[in-house]
Amino acid sequence: MYRLVQNEVVKMLKKKRLYIVLGILLVMISAFAYGQYHSLDRTREQLTRRIGMTEAGDWRKIAEQQIIDMKSRLDSPYINEQNRSTTRVRMEQLQYYLDNNINPVDISGARFTTRFIEQSIYLFLPLLMILLAADMVSGELAGGTIKLLLVRGVPRWKVLLSKYLALLLLELNVVFFTLLISVAVSGIFFGYGGWTEPVATGFQVAAGQLVTSSVVNVPQWQYLLMVYGLAYFVMVVVGTVSFMISVLVKSTAASIGIMLSTLVSGSFLNSFLADWTLPRYLFMVNMRLTDYISGSLRPIEGMNMTFSLTVLAVWMAAAIVVSFWYFSKRDILV
Repeated sequence: MYRLVQNEVVKMLKKKRLYIVLGILLVMISAFAYGQYHSLDRTREQLTRRIGMTEAGDWRKIAEQQIIDMKSRLDSPYINEQNRSTTRVRMEQLQYYLDNNINPVDISGARFTTRFIEQSIYLFLPLLMILLAADMVSGELAGGTIKLLLVRGVPRWKVLLSKYLALLLLELNVVFFTLLISVAVSGIFFGYGGWTEPVATGFQVAAGQLVTSSVVNVPQWQYLLMVYGLAYFVMVVVGTVSFMISVLVKSTAASIGIMLSTLVSGSFLNSFLADWTLPRYLFMVNMRLTDYISGSLRPIEGMNMTFSLTVLAVWMAAAIVVSFWYFSKRDILV
């Protein structure tokens, strides 16, 4: 099994797909860091003109001004109920930070590293997983190279398992290099500190109100491990479903197209979650796991961390079962 997995990893490295993924990560992380840096700079400049230089240099003054702006927004008759609820929750979070002396305004290298993964867990990283997994089986089925393994008497389940284990290793490498690149790039813009600053986690939303009874303060490095762990789980689920599609179809283009349309449809289905029960059982609308610990998830009855983890785990298990069953039954050697 070790040699089979090693062979699959080598084949992926020869395709240079992993290097392309890492290159995309480098470009996107750099662009995101540059945007965050200049966004923070513009915000401070605007606040300097409004409340003065001294106040704009104090994060508490900035947070208080943001709360005032949000209250004004809530008074507007043109704001819809969803945005009103989101604004109210964000305002209550800022007030919690003020009451507990937690700085949510300034960005450190550690905070950027966490924020990037929180923003990319829903679409960007899953898209990269599709690039890795979409042709692991379909590409070899189309080219006929998978027959070279089967004619040597290697059981089909071992062939498929080696490919799946290789995929898990590659996904782990993507998570590790995402962390590494984020730390390296963010340090240029925001410095390399902030690893021990407190982070409030455990926010809950009930009936449009923020519940802070379960909130605990943890160091930034510990929160980062939690976020990256959830991100890896989401990547494994998306990779496993992509792997199943790769087993079911022979065309790599079709495999990528199916997964891309599935992820994009998830963003549209999110708007129906409050009124329609079925979409919440789909894997693509349960991928924003980090929102549960940050308290930014739109309140939806019946959806919580346990629910989303269960839905994702069931989809992953089902994809594995279907992949191995179909691969063992289909006619490959013809």
